[in-house]
Amino acid sequence: MRGHRLILVLALLAIAAARSVAASPFFIELDLYKSGSYGYHTYRIPALVTTAKGTLLAFAEGRKESRSDSGNIDVVLRRSRDGGRTWSDPQVVADNGNDTIGNPTPVVLRKSGTILLLLTANPAKAGEAQFMTGAPGGTRTVWITSSRDDGKTWAPLREITAMAKRSEWGWYATGPGNGIQLKDGRIVVPCDHTVKPSRTLHSHVIFSDDGGATWRIGGSAGANTDESAVIERADGSLLLNMRADHNDQGIAQKRRALAVSRDRGETWSGLTWDETLVEPVCQASLVRYDVRRRMVLFSNPAHDVKRMRMTVRLGYDDAVTWPVARVVYEGPASYSSLTVLKDRTVGLLYERGFQNFREMLTFARFNIEWLRSGEKPSR
Repeated sequence: MRGHRLILVLALLAIAAARSVAASPFFIELDLYKSGSYGYHTYRIPALVTTAKGTLLAFAEGRKESRSDSGNIDVVLRRSRDGGRTWSDPQVVADNGNDTIGNPTPVVLRKSGTILLLLTANPAKAGEAQFMTGAPGGTRTVWITSSRDDGKTWAPLREITAMAKRSEWGWYATGPGNGIQLKDGRIVVPCDHTVKPSRTLHSHVIFSDDGGATWRIGGSAGANTDESAVIERADGSLLLNMRADHNDQGIAQKRRALAVSRDRGETWSGLTWDETLVEPVCQASLVRYDVRRRMVLFSNPAHDVKRMRMTVRLGYDDAVTWPVARVVYEGPASYSSLTVLKDRTVGLLYERGFQNFREMLTFARFNIEWLRSGEKPSR
């Protein structure tokens, strides 16, 4: 009997020790896409998701000839099956010939495990002014592809512009970052647009109730909102967190704009601003960590002048307040994308560099204990 008790005590101590080790703060980092590598001049616009099988998918725009937002741009992907320790070589997921396709915005469907990837395309030689106003040669179109084998292969691109974009809209962009699937199964993807001939941006969402076969346009947010991220709160409402530039109006300068929907994205409330979420007007990432505990993660360059100081925040009240914040990288940094891994650690894919933020896309993985600990990451 004593021998059995001793074995039980030793087993319990081993479990306790394992839990203690598992809860120790950790942070790892790897430069995943470097400018000039694999035949591309520059990589930008990260999108990171975890598949139903736990594989990490790291999407990016591969810009062939320059840093420009237009030109010969493909969507590329690297996969990791071991939590980000090792990665496959880049594969091309979408290629629009010599033209542009980008703004990757993936969604992982819960039941089937299918990964949907929404994208936006345009002619290579068109400029932003043409896109904004809908001038000749400046058409932005909306596309979708999907994978049923954990991201190994992808279906032929399918255009959904007629369903996802109104005829009076000029500029259009999906995401970038990620879409979500609501508890009831609806797929919601954040986007933004202009109304011709205005250059004023509005965030909006599109949604699908049939697994991505068909799409409808949801509600639009107030003026001067842009790239956005969406979560479903514990009460079923949706929160849209938006890049916004109201400097010309003298209000809420360099803060994230917010809107709420209580009808699954059909309409949105008026704008408010999150005074904690400072930024230099940039894209950001917002993902659910734990719905029962109302835990939400947010990342952006937390600086009111320059794109720098990539910061991850954690809140416990469905993104109302942000009591936890850690700076991941002090230097130049811009767009980012968060995901939660199967083991409840956190993945972050973000733009960074030493001279400018377009030098590389870096993958970081850390646990909640590291985020809370206040320790500086080792590089």
